[in-house]
Amino acid sequence: MKFTKSLLLISLMLFTFSCREDEPPAVDPGSNEAVNRWISDVMEQVYYWLDDLGTPIAENSNPEDYFESLLFRPTDRFSAIYPDYQELINSLNGVNLEAGYEFILYRENQSSNNVIAEISYIKKNSPAANAELRRGDVINKINGTQLTVDNFRELLGEIDGTHTLSFLRFDEEAQGFVAQNDVTLTAVQLAENPNFLDTVYTINNEKIGYVVYHFFAPGPGQDPVYDLEMDEIFGRLKGESIDHLIVDFRYNGGGFVSSAVNLASLIAPGVGPTSVFSKTKYNKFLTDNVEGLRDAQTLFRNKTQNLGNTLKGNRVYILTSSRTASASELIINGLKPYMDVFIVGDQTTGKNVGSVAFEDDDNEENKYGILPIISQSFNSLDQSDYTTGFVPNITVKESQERLRPLGDVNELLLRTAISQITGIPSGARFQPLNRRDVGSTLDNKIRNGTMVENQIWK
Repeated sequence: MKFTKSLLLISLMLFTFSCREDEPPAVDPGSNEAVNRWISDVMEQVYYWLDDLGTPIAENSNPEDYFESLLFRPTDRFSAIYPDYQELINSLNGVNLEAGYEFILYRENQSSNNVIAEISYIKKNSPAANAELRRGDVINKINGTQLTVDNFRELLGEIDGTHTLSFLRFDEEAQGFVAQNDVTLTAVQLAENPNFLDTVYTINNEKIGYVVYHFFAPGPGQDPVYDLEMDEIFGRLKGESIDHLIVDFRYNGGGFVSSAVNLASLIAPGVGPTSVFSKTKYNKFLTDNVEGLRDAQTLFRNKTQNLGNTLKGNRVYILTSSRTASASELIINGLKPYMDVFIVGDQTTGKNVGSVAFEDDDNEENKYGILPIISQSFNSLDQSDYTTGFVPNITVKESQERLRPLGDVNELLLRTAISQITGIPSGARFQPLNRRDVGSTLDNKIRNGTMVENQIWK
């Protein structure tokens, strides 16, 4: 095992391994025993709830079961293991085998076992975009089979290859959903850009900036292209002299802390390299042995594109859902000591703990990657009490209406925030829906509910 976050951590690794008196007998590098010894080595150093580490099962057990036996459930809701480290890293950076669409699943109605999948958004330059699928389209069949409460999980396993969708689209003239021609899509290795949408509205002489951001990643590989693009977006917003800012995190389940710091540094007023964005606490073993982790702080950055001092009422508006998690919540918590964070949407997930991705560099036959919880995050006022999520100032849920395009001023969450800004109720009236989601493709994303420390540890 090798740590690449800092020289201090490399020193810690050398210290802990050199102090062992009794080395266990060698095992086959491709065996479960080899994988599980590596898992144990990592967890015994970095796991946040080290004092509550579980009793391991047999060393020759399946690695997923072995890892699970060590976790402090139910307190630890987020530690995870993956069969392929590289796929884990790719997914955290938005690179996945997919056709480029996300959706939320609902029961068709209370008396039916049928399930429908309403498309949440389409990714740019994807097979789904080329097929001209749209947000709000309703999928009812995959490969000719009707989705039901009994089979939808199995059918979702078919969309990472070539597959056919049967779907309906709302027709404004008919005021109802109309069946469309089936489309056939082939999944590709797609690099999703998290910077989905940015625009400015002028409503009643108020200039409102709107940014839709789907996950936190600096960019694929070592290139921080997504962070740099976010800087450019805020530079344009600043050039437009906006009065208000709405940031849409409704589909943002988390990602890299470094990108969260980058975005927060573009929003908070009067901050710079001496201002504390967050504080990070680790287990006693790490803090006792690594001086740099005893009072770990993450500082804001100096950004010429910063909007903070220009926003009226020193307020930022955040749009959320129940899937808003981790690094998104870190930003909400980190901004609160500096400004009024006004939340519109649903109660967030409640993840105030962070992970680091580990791989076994010493054993090339071990392909596993693990994301154990290693830390808890606090803001500059030492506040971290959001394990049940942040409660919105105004509660609205996407499921209450059919979906309209993101950026449409009549879209439910956006129009609610705009009405709050302008003080004028929206004149839009749409049919309310009473439905409950049963899952989403977003739930299967590795980054969902993930807050990854600034660098990767190996």
